[in-house]
Amino acid sequence: MQPYSGISRRLIASIIDIFVIIFLFMFLELITETLDDPLFYILFFLTMWAYFVFQESSTLRSTVGKQAVNIIVTDLNGNRISFTQATKRFILKIFAVIPFFTGFLLILFTSKKQAFHDIVAKTVVFIQED
Repeated sequence: MQPYSGISRRLIASIIDIFVIIFLFMFLELITETLDDPLFYILFFLTMWAYFVFQESSTLRSTVGKQAVNIIVTDLNGNRISFTQATKRFILKIFAVIPFFTGFLLILFTSKKQAFHDIVAKTVVFIQED
């Protein structure tokens, strides 16, 4: 069995993904010119949702950031997660940051190094062995 990914790799992956999302955000603003329009924020949310859900439920099982630090998202049995699990995981991540990222701190205290959204979505994050 592959080792579970701790908080440091996941944090680095998140920082990389944030930069990718910022780039997407700037590109979206450039082509839509709707930063002041509420529709822009809906488009941005949907872009973020698509970024995480489609990549994590794909055969790659990881986002650009996760690929950079060699980690993957799986179900509890090590299999690819479903589109529904990936969506649940994405939505629950939003709640995991409130308040003060406490949902992510669970990684430090659970045997499978699961954050709040991992526990509820029944997923784990492994270090991918080459």
